[in-house]
Amino acid sequence: MAGSGPMAGLRAHVTVQREHFAVDVAIEVAAGETVAVMGPSGAGKSTLLQALAGLVPLDAGEIAVHGRVIDRAAAPRVQTAPMHRGIVLLGQDTRLFPHLSVRENVAFGPRSAGVAARVARASADEWLARVGLPGSGDRMPHELSGGESQRVAVGRALAASPQAVLLDEPLVALDPATAADIRRMLREQLEGITTVAVTHDAADAVGLADRLVVVESGRVTQSGPVRDVLAAPASDFVAVIGGVNRLVGVAAAGGWSSGDVRLESADAASRALAAVDGVPLVAVFRPEHVRVIGAGAADAGSWSAVITGLEPTLIGVRMQTALGAVDVPLTQAAGLAAGERVRLQVDSGAVRFVAVG
Repeated sequence: MAGSGPMAGLRAHVTVQREHFAVDVAIEVAAGETVAVMGPSGAGKSTLLQALAGLVPLDAGEIAVHGRVIDRAAAPRVQTAPMHRGIVLLGQDTRLFPHLSVRENVAFGPRSAGVAARVARASADEWLARVGLPGSGDRMPHELSGGESQRVAVGRALAASPQAVLLDEPLVALDPATAADIRRMLREQLEGITTVAVTHDAADAVGLADRLVVVESGRVTQSGPVRDVLAAPASDFVAVIGGVNRLVGVAAAGGWSSGDVRLESADAASRALAAVDGVPLVAVFRPEHVRVIGAGAADAGSWSAVITGLEPTLIGVRMQTALGAVDVPLTQAAGLAAGERVRLQVDSGAVRFVAVG
């Protein structure tokens, strides 16, 4: 691994052999940056976090935090115990100590590090106020709601002055309104703290992170600024979470083609990508720009398709076709049925082309 520069926060190359595949992920997080990690279930996201936290041994690779190597599989072997890594892992289960008050839970980390009890308790009360629970120090964990428990868990994690924070879907068990409230609090309190946040929700990635790393089958398939990744999906998984349609084809005569279907784009950068015939290309467009206009022959901007399956979505219906899945808004989905042939249309101004890979 290259030496860590002054802006280094967390640099890792994690290789862990699992039953059916190896997780092999390189990730770099600048000091104070939040990077979100997304991927399908079983892709290796939690394995990555567990390796960073020291709960799973590396089969190969190296992990460094702020320039200090805390794990290395090759000689000379380094394997720092979880409690000495300067990393805290916060997951769905808050793991508050049930026999300790809220104040003592938050004060636990500093006290374990040798901070005087009076000082640690005063700091705990300050952290409870920062996470939105002022005056709650005497309460017990069983008296807290799910959202309050997460707030206490965040306060306890940050009171330990970690060098890096790992979030493993901490909002997944909360209702949407509470999750949104906790997300705002996390954004504020994690400011300036090196953070890796695993999530299944695009709202978490957009609300918390500066960059997004997508992991599929143990490998990084896409990375970049969150909104850029979601707007130009490199896989069907990213297209689904980003709420866009993604059809795979090739460049042809300055446009996109798949079989008899041709789409054009008014976007100059997209047309430049389509300049070389035969280059693999993805057409991307939002569901609200799709119109269902009935049966007929395909031409530029529209195509004929047989619906092989229908699935409700949050905004309408996902139509399975030979060309791929196409989401359409509810206003365009009335009366559609499997086996029906329809014509779909999307204007060139709504289409972008993305290079495959």
